Amino acid sequence: MVSCYPMARRWAMLLLYGFRGTLTILRDNQPTPVDPLALALGALGWVLADGPRAERLLALTGLTPADLRAGLGDGAVLGAVLDFLAAYESDLVAAADHLGVRPEAIIAARRSLES
Repeated sequence: MVSCYPMARRWAMLLLYGFRGTLTILRDNQPTPVDPLALALGALGWVLADGPRAERLLALTGLTPADLRAGLGDGAVLGAVLDFLAAYESDLVAAADHLGVRPEAIIAARRSLES
């Protein structure tokens, strides 16, 4: 089979694989900004998906299910959820992994909700 664009193919391969013959993956090292409210709501959903973890949230924060429902848009309530995660590193890391962010993003969202 004869290619119609042999030179274009060579350039494409050179761009993809570079001069060393290894595949080059370009990444944007800038983290994408995350809406703190959306991140906190996602974190709350992650916490509530696990019964024992949800019970621990309620026990440690003093919130009730009614408080959570009423405070879905309240920075103080959502901040309490993020504080709950920040206090227990394994939950913080697991929640961040589930949400597709770095743990630092959850901490930054908490600081953002304070202001």
